[in-house]
Amino acid sequence: MKREMSEEKPTIWIGRNGVTDQLLREVSNQLDRHGIVKMRIQRSALRSEDAMSLIQKIVQGTGSMLIDQRGHAFALHRSRKGKKPL
Repeated sequence: MKREMSEEKPTIWIGRNGVTDQLLREVSNQLDRHGIVKMRIQRSALRSEDAMSLIQKIVQGTGSMLIDQRGHAFALHRSRKGKKPL
């Protein structure tokens, strides 16, 4: 799964607003549809918090699991409803 995601482009970018309710809803929606999502943190989001604290907020807010992090890009996974976990 990590190998697959390393080739993919991020589908969600975290900007200066950081982790918002709207961002968490979009991440959750993409996890429901695909089971996995790749994200990237822009530098403007890192002014007030570090990357790991932003990632932890998203993981906790979506009930997902961090499967890969490389710099400011990371991938999350959550079992889709009705599907077997990986």
